[in-house]
Amino acid sequence: MSRKIGLHIGGRRFDVDAEDGFAVFLEKQMLDDFDMDGNNDIKSIFLAYVRKNHKIYAQERKIDEIIKKLG
Repeated sequence: MSRKIGLHIGGRRFDVDAEDGFAVFLEKQMLDDFDMDGNNDIKSIFLAYVRKNHKIYAQERKIDEIIKKLG
């Protein structure tokens, strides 16, 4: 099954269909990053993008450290 999740950006509504398991995860992440009941401006979208990329960067560094320890 899939679930529709919507977000208002710059006065426009954007919807995405996501599978149930991912939908729960995505909705939680979006609640942390955005105003799910109101409008979000471009700056809030950009800041969320930067935060998520920093998180990925930190995870990749940690994975590399673990791989070095195992190898």
